[in-house]
Amino acid sequence: MPSILIEVKREYTAEQEIAIMDAVHNAMIEAFKIKPTDRHVRLIAHKPHRFACPPDRKTPEYSTLVSIDCLAGRTLEAKRSLYRAIVDNLEKVGVPKDHTKILLREIELQNWGLYGGQAGCDIDLGFKIDV
Repeated sequence: MPSILIEVKREYTAEQEIAIMDAVHNAMIEAFKIKPTDRHVRLIAHKPHRFACPPDRKTPEYSTLVSIDCLAGRTLEAKRSLYRAIVDNLEKVGVPKDHTKILLREIELQNWGLYGGQAGCDIDLGFKIDV
């Protein structure tokens, strides 16, 4: 159920973009125990002049911002595990660990509209959030 937006500062091939999206999604499966089929991942490749980043980056063209909207309730350890898994997985596809920024926004269940316009708190989601 998490919604993931990955923003990058350079153009990648389609295969590389898929690998980046898979890297983040797989980290969510590992750390947050989401179902593999629970995939809501988008990637936006910005033109370099539209993505400002700290000037001290060794390779600023690899700057990557990962924004995740998810249900509130995961433990701090699960979040730490997620952050590590994301940077580890992205490093495997060429993004330096110190070039990734992760923003995690936790949203209360009543603030999710799901399954035909129902409030998330009114339905059985079929999975646990407190991992």
